[in-house]
Amino acid sequence: MARPRILVVGAGFAGVECVRRLERRLSPGEADLVLVTPFSYQLYLPLLPQVASGVLSPQSVAVSLRRSGKFRTQIIPGGAIGVDTKAKICVIRKISGEILDEPYDYIVLAPGSITRTFDIPGLIENARGMKTLAEAAYIRDHVIAQLDLADASQDEAERASRLQFVVVGGGYAGTETAACLQRLTTHAVKKYPRLDPRLIKWHLIDIAPKLMPELGDKLGASALEILRNRGIEVSLGVSIAEAGPDKVTFTDGRVLPCRTLIWTAGVAASPLVGTLGAETVRGRLAVTPEMTVPGSGYDGVFALGDAAAVPDLAKGDGAVCPPTAQHSMRQGRRAAENVIASLRGLPLQPYVHKDLGLVVDLGGRDAVSKPLGIELRGVPAQAVARGYHWSALRTGPAKTRVMTSWLLNAFAGDDFVRTGFQAQKRASLVDFEYMDVYLSPEQVREHTASVIARQG
Repeated sequence: MARPRILVVGAGFAGVECVRRLERRLSPGEADLVLVTPFSYQLYLPLLPQVASGVLSPQSVAVSLRRSGKFRTQIIPGGAIGVDTKAKICVIRKISGEILDEPYDYIVLAPGSITRTFDIPGLIENARGMKTLAEAAYIRDHVIAQLDLADASQDEAERASRLQFVVVGGGYAGTETAACLQRLTTHAVKKYPRLDPRLIKWHLIDIAPKLMPELGDKLGASALEILRNRGIEVSLGVSIAEAGPDKVTFTDGRVLPCRTLIWTAGVAASPLVGTLGAETVRGRLAVTPEMTVPGSGYDGVFALGDAAAVPDLAKGDGAVCPPTAQHSMRQGRRAAENVIASLRGLPLQPYVHKDLGLVVDLGGRDAVSKPLGIELRGVPAQAVARGYHWSALRTGPAKTRVMTSWLLNAFAGDDFVRTGFQAQKRASLVDFEYMDVYLSPEQVREHTASVIARQG
């Protein structure tokens, strides 16, 4: 008799924790484990702004999946672009472009999220995100390139457009990105004696009335004060009306010469969610507290992380868990236990976790944190923020690389070297996040029907 096949989609916090727990708790003879991911590493997403600013190398935050001593999961290098839950087939587009039809008995959907965009003229073509390792590496090269090109230019208008930077999104990603990159350019401009430091201007904008409201009024105000004291212009209640290759128009009518627009205005669940035809809650798959997808035709389907609206039983009142790393990691472990319980005919258990707090690293000695509800600022907050991130890294080598990089940066300062990554191509959000490769539910059913017909 063939062993049950457990397919995990996504190698983010949720997917990796699920695979690790399955490997530890299942014997090799109980089930075959398959992981679908374009890359054989887990990306530690909260540290991407530090990769963009050069404090950390890309390798530091890409934790290899194959370092585990118990690693036995088959990795399919690609992304799931459709799921037929009735036929129990996952349609996968491999990194080679080949389409693969992967059968499963149980499927754990943890495809994560993509950068949320809106119908703003020029946004998709001219904005960059901060969601992938490639985007962080590209943005670092791009920002340093603007300094190089401005320094070499004799045109004052060109200089002005190259030395103004706009970050959209006043959440954690946007705030940390603006803070870390502004710190980079402040240090870098000292190496450009022909450039007037006053010409370098960073703008952080958000349509919301407050910066990082999840932190509370006091810590949010502290973060705002830190940014403004550094010279970052923060505009709240404002968004982008139009994005061009060399200028940005704000909704308040301002037009800024600008060649760097970084878009971090929230995330949306992976488009894979829409291929199932299942019920959603604000774009995320509706699931039970046990992280199963309810309804007939969804037998053996689990969903978690950013792509699922997992009920937050610790808060109650119909709340769903926010898309944070701490929830995703713990959901991954509970989902694995529930898959095992289903396999063994045991009852499933609901996911319950009380939020441990939030940390925001603004670079250098600046940070604001709220661990267990305790409000911290400055060096104590920085110690908590970096201590939390360091402890959450999964392997010893990753922890060593990150700690070494932090110490080296603290004593030796920043480097301002461009790698030339995609230097000749103006990359956009779609290029990095592959938003347009997914099938519709009808296309999935047509595809799997033809596959079944050929097999029959």
